[in-house]
Amino acid sequence: MTATPDTRQVFTLDDLRRIMRTNVGVDAGVDLESDISDVAFDGLGYDSLALLEVAAQVQREYGVPIPDDAMLEAPTPGEAVVLINSRLAGA
Repeated sequence: MTATPDTRQVFTLDDLRRIMRTNVGVDAGVDLESDISDVAFDGLGYDSLALLEVAAQVQREYGVPIPDDAMLEAPTPGEAVVLINSRLAGA
């Protein structure tokens, strides 16, 4: 008997960087390529409206809803990745 491959999607920090860059933009002087996992979104120049746009884009691309309040409670990119992956795993 062969094992069934795991087809679940995994959302990475690079996926988040791409969405942040292409859908919201990047403030001058912000280096998204550095280790941003534990940097507060507001320190990266992303306000609550920007985070809601990120959540909407994740929903469009990955087909998983991210509740607005949940996204706003993820203060860092690292926590947002964990949140999105938990939603993908439950889908």
